[in-house]
Amino acid sequence: MANFELSRDDAPVFVISVAAELTGMHPQTLRGYDRIGLVSPGRTGGGGRRYSWRDIEQLRDVAQLTAQGIGLEGVRRILALQDEVAELRARAAAFEAALELADAALSAGQGIRLPATRQSGTVVRWQRRTR
Repeated sequence: MANFELSRDDAPVFVISVAAELTGMHPQTLRGYDRIGLVSPGRTGGGGRRYSWRDIEQLRDVAQLTAQGIGLEGVRRILALQDEVAELRARAAAFEAALELADAALSAGQGIRLPATRQSGTVVRWQRRTR
């Protein structure tokens, strides 16, 4: 089993009727959104849906976007882009923290070794231009 902790926002605790009330949506709408993959709640051993606070917030975003006239496919793309932006921001913050540590180590006269963070098999060699 994987070692990870759920934040309070990610804990699947709300049954579908409570999620429907919190979002102002009909339970059948929530089932439909789950079916098409817009919001995927957790499941109990018996298959019942359990929604987290994060799911509730995402459902509210879906409701707001559809009320503005955006179709479900557009909503799906917007949500995917928001997730991608959040991931990129987290990665940027991690890189900034690593750069600060490297800068501090260089300022202290220590050598540094940055961790390899390749995600693809592509290796790019950088070479300084000579004039």
